[in-house]
Amino acid sequence: MTTDTRLSALDGVLDEAVASATTERSVVGRVADAVQGAPSGVVGRVVDAVRSGPSESDTSRLGDELFAVVDALESSPSLRRAVTDPGTPEQNRQQLVHAVLDGKVSKTAVNIVAEGAAMRWAGGRTFAAALERQGARATLMAAENADQLENTEDELFRFARLVDGNPRLRNALADRSVTLAHRQELVGSLLAGKASDATITLAKRAVAARERTFAQTIEGYVTLAAAQKNRIVATVRVAKPLTDDQRERLQRTLRNQVGRDVAIQEVIDEHVVGGARVELGDEVIEGTVSSRLHDVRRLFS
Repeated sequence: MTTDTRLSALDGVLDEAVASATTERSVVGRVADAVQGAPSGVVGRVVDAVRSGPSESDTSRLGDELFAVVDALESSPSLRRAVTDPGTPEQNRQQLVHAVLDGKVSKTAVNIVAEGAAMRWAGGRTFAAALERQGARATLMAAENADQLENTEDELFRFARLVDGNPRLRNALADRSVTLAHRQELVGSLLAGKASDATITLAKRAVAARERTFAQTIEGYVTLAAAQKNRIVATVRVAKPLTDDQRERLQRTLRNQVGRDVAIQEVIDEHVVGGARVELGDEVIEGTVSSRLHDVRRLFS
């Protein structure tokens, strides 16, 4: 089983856990409606307990819990090794997860980590990165539930561009001589009141730069956000902003080409001379005047 296959399998675990928790919450709601006004009894007490307690379908909290587990794994090499040791039976690794996490995070979070621990990973950090992905996905699910997914996707992209275009800020976020907490506080102060909760949460997580750099980590989150809606991201570099008509026509053309909806992230680039440069995954589509001039020059060189 490849790492990509394991990641997909763990994605499925999270999707199933969230769907199951949502269904259970819906059932509890219907039971509550059925017993409303009836004398309080065992059923009533159970309904009250579930309604007053934290919901297992709270994906925002689930994301925070998975991030907390990742931080614990990152801070404890011995724990990382223990939960991913291929020489230890799967059941024992899962039992260790329950022994460490039961009562500290939700059952849903514990089950996701335990299911992941049963898989074979290249190492403890690879497993931690897989759980980080699930924490990000849970956070994005919470944004989607709040009708904030597209805003979050756009805010993350814009903030990454802001950081990339400001060397002082970029270096400040990458400076590991400053504590991670202080760098995350800087991000929080810059985004406070200007972005969704999900954006702030993920931007702070990106400061740890688990994908090599802040920008690459954010790019991974943007890709996950698009995938949440079964879309892919197209970065479009243009000299001036696209009109609504241009955006719609470009989106339609790209959708026909790839067979999926496309989320366009627009970048104003002074180096683009006419037309547009489209980055679609690993594919680059050059439609700029400068690229055509370059091709002509090559013919005569």
